[in-house]
Amino acid sequence: MKDFVVVVDKDDNALGQMEKMEAHETGTLHRAFSVFVFNSQSQMLIHRRAFSKYHSGGLWTNACCSHQRPGESTLDAAHRRLKEEMGFDCELEEEFSFIYKTEFENKLTEHELDHVITGAFDGFPNPNPKEVCEWKYVDIDYLIEDIANYPDKYTVWFKIAFEQLKKNKLAHKLAV
Repeated sequence: MKDFVVVVDKDDNALGQMEKMEAHETGTLHRAFSVFVFNSQSQMLIHRRAFSKYHSGGLWTNACCSHQRPGESTLDAAHRRLKEEMGFDCELEEEFSFIYKTEFENKLTEHELDHVITGAFDGFPNPNPKEVCEWKYVDIDYLIEDIANYPDKYTVWFKIAFEQLKKNKLAHKLAV
């Protein structure tokens, strides 16, 4: 069964739908989301993408990320994928969005209008091994230093969204 993404303009107006791999092969702007989860100690949940992923395999990133399906709200999609990827759900809140475009070595292109969503969770994930090979909660100071020293360990969208989270000073979620 093929996955479809929502093709959008720069203002997030839906223009139609396209098969997910076609969107990544052609670099067509489409809707996506990234979920950032924090525990009560202000640590962020990050995971290492499974090496079998179609791009960015083995890189560290936020709790989960994916695409809204046609007709699916951003928050509904985020809840769905959080359960599918990490094996849990929590309350979620949309924070902001941004557009980025990057080409990968395998000639696929991510051109996404990425909705950033935050949530709180103190439990232990039960990740899907097809999606996640490792996970951990990390202190924000450690993450800032590790990204500065080893940026190639992290996904492109994660670094962009994390910088914006810091700029927005989401003090109730991110002690920066």
